[in-house]
Amino acid sequence: MIEHKDHFHGSDLEKIQEIYGIRKEDILSFSANVNPLGISPLLRSTLASRIDAVTSYPDREYTALRKSIAAYTGADAGHIIVGNGSTELISLFVQIEHPKKALIIGPSYSEYEREVIMGGGTALYYPLREKDGFQLNMEDFLGKLNDSIDLLIICNPNNPTSTAISREDMRRILDECMSHGIYVMIDETYVEFAPNVQKLTAVPLAAVYNNVIILRGISKFFAAPGLRLGYAVVGNRDLLKEINAKKNPWTINSLAEIAGELMFRDKDYIEETRSLISSERERVYRILCGMASVKAYEPVANFVLVRILKSGVTAMDLFEHAIRQGYMIRDCSTFPFLDERYFRFCFMKPEQDDALLACLRELL
Repeated sequence: MIEHKDHFHGSDLEKIQEIYGIRKEDILSFSANVNPLGISPLLRSTLASRIDAVTSYPDREYTALRKSIAAYTGADAGHIIVGNGSTELISLFVQIEHPKKALIIGPSYSEYEREVIMGGGTALYYPLREKDGFQLNMEDFLGKLNDSIDLLIICNPNNPTSTAISREDMRRILDECMSHGIYVMIDETYVEFAPNVQKLTAVPLAAVYNNVIILRGISKFFAAPGLRLGYAVVGNRDLLKEINAKKNPWTINSLAEIAGELMFRDKDYIEETRSLISSERERVYRILCGMASVKAYEPVANFVLVRILKSGVTAMDLFEHAIRQGYMIRDCSTFPFLDERYFRFCFMKPEQDDALLACLRELL
């Protein structure tokens, strides 16, 4: 057992290698929540032949890329902004809106709070409760919205709980926020993994509401975090104009621009991904529900949150046991409202999921 307490992000493979002496190439990350199929075959077969694109500047307006995203999402191309990963767009939006008080539905991704604080604001949390299966209590939540809040931040589906808010309920939230002058930022990083994307995504609402920005990226579903391509859908023309005026030009490199034009068209890959995640989500959740030593919360995304019921075993114990066998899970004790009993892992290929479950059972 290591003396210091480390909590590792799915990208911290170098740190894992240094501490545990395990080569990063030998680690199977169930922590990064990345599509186990790897990158799109269309992208793999085509991108290398377009390498000469790096000798030219990308289109400053990214017109073809935005049209590709528009065709994929159903949004108006004029409502789409691209950025160097969704993280850049989160930062830009917070800088522009400069919220004094932001409300975050949590537990959730720590970058939201960090950006708000860096901008001089205060970040508060509305807690998803274990007794509700980490589902949002709509009536209670709507009653907590008031004029003192400038910004509401929602990850949908949420990380790490893998729970989600329907589009119907999101409309109720947006309506209530409109009455209080609250802007809403919705991070849809994981929505493409959901069983029915159209029941969840808020993208169609951007054409109706001027107080919402919807963020997405290619890191998770398209297994391309290294390309750093993110995008946002915004119906508010004034906000669009301000973001475009303040963002740096050419934040998307030529290869990422081409990749975005290609991968969103790879329908076979998209369907194969959804089919794999859907079947594994159902199968693994069913197995977890049959284990007396844990409680799993019904997942919507490509990962599941689990609470340890067996006394004397912590998430860090499980992490260490798994990493020594080359499997990396996420100890969730650093998330707000969670403790050392919670861990998370993503769904991979069936044989990989079975191997991890067998490893975890050795302690559980």
